[in-house]
Amino acid sequence: MSATRRQILAGTGVMGVGVGAGVGIAFTGALSDLFTGTATATDTATAQNLGHDGYGPLLPDPDGLLDLPEGFRYRVLSREGDPLRSGEGPVPSNHDGMTALPGRGGRVHLVRNHENRPTAAHPVPTIKGLTYDPAGKGGCTALTLDSRNKVLSERVAIAGTAVNCAGGPTPWHTWLTCEETEDKAGTNGYSKDHGFIFEVDPSDPRRTGAVPLTAMGRFQHEAIAVDPNSGTVYETEDAFLKPFGLFYRFLPEKPLGGVGSLRAGGRLQAMRVPGVPDLSSIQDTGAVFEGVEWVDVPDPLAAETPVRLQDFGPKGITHAQKLEGCYWGGTCVYFVSSFARGTDGSAADHFGQVWRYDPQRRRLSLVIAFGPDTDIQLPGESPDNICLAAGGGGLMVCEDGHGAQHVFGVTRAGEVYAMARGRQNIGTPEAPEWGEFAGVTFSPDGKTMYVNCYNPGTTFAITGPWRR
Repeated sequence: MSATRRQILAGTGVMGVGVGAGVGIAFTGALSDLFTGTATATDTATAQNLGHDGYGPLLPDPDGLLDLPEGFRYRVLSREGDPLRSGEGPVPSNHDGMTALPGRGGRVHLVRNHENRPTAAHPVPTIKGLTYDPAGKGGCTALTLDSRNKVLSERVAIAGTAVNCAGGPTPWHTWLTCEETEDKAGTNGYSKDHGFIFEVDPSDPRRTGAVPLTAMGRFQHEAIAVDPNSGTVYETEDAFLKPFGLFYRFLPEKPLGGVGSLRAGGRLQAMRVPGVPDLSSIQDTGAVFEGVEWVDVPDPLAAETPVRLQDFGPKGITHAQKLEGCYWGGTCVYFVSSFARGTDGSAADHFGQVWRYDPQRRRLSLVIAFGPDTDIQLPGESPDNICLAAGGGGLMVCEDGHGAQHVFGVTRAGEVYAMARGRQNIGTPEAPEWGEFAGVTFSPDGKTMYVNCYNPGTTFAITGPWRR
């Protein structure tokens, strides 16, 4: 492949992005099934009208926080270190995964992860009845907004967890927050084992408390997505070094049972793609694999051996480096491999992939490939959190790479455009650095995009002509 990202990536049956797109990407047209049965005429027009320029060029923000296209504006909802409106302490650090859930009277509940390790500048305050392990510095905070994105309340939703990275919403309007760690009690001062998923109800956090969903596995969790038809929960594992993570599904005993139903347990399984021990070896966008298998995890609690190292039989299991974002769209689940590096032990290098799994057909497809990283000002690599865009307009992708950091849009035609650029320099004037974006999500009415800057922890509400 040529050392330029501003090219059309070749591939059988693959459509590429042209010179104006600013980021190399290839796809198969499979994004269109994200909107099956849901797109309106307006949605379709929006998707067709958004070309490689998207909503237009990004305009420099005079306040130095966030560059957006003309007609769009932002509001800062919350910043780390400021007082929580509940009076429980300062807003915690490291804003990561997030979702927006409907509330009464047009209100919106934002529930936001804090990927805090023991050294976090601002840990999540410990609250009686909402704390799992007092030594854990991570957790979630919940904001309630009115219809104009005015913050009505902000409080701790769960505390005493560790390295809360991403997660995902449930069909019953709660949030599953995921710990991206495998530390056991006695490590880093922890009094309990970590590496679990916890359910959080942002409208009433005490309803869910701080109860680990142990049957869903103990490993370096990243994100989840729930099949709204079967109740199956898909889970990604963000393992940076070899042996890399697995892609899982959880078959609950009480599928779609509502708040607290996942505590009833279920079966945890890992994906096996026959003949593919490492997903990074697949380089051709549009590649399709039939007959995907699911293998029971021998010990979901990883009492002695991490799950990804356990014995899955003579056929082995399928691994992938940096499995991160995960979401449900249309009839399929999509998940992200942020990057792969041969120097870390991957079978091949890549700059980011989005995979699609069709549970009805047991079919896995590579639908998007990012990279390569040659333009430090607009790298367009290392996709992380990801969500459906407003108005049926494709996807929004948070970038977690080097150089300038963006939220990118991907249209249904496969064209990529810059939607936002972070301007908060956490480096020096001579060697600038910008915090990654995370937690991109839309309000239930599709009129506001919410997104976090990880560092310094900042939560934005972005409004504008989304259906232009």
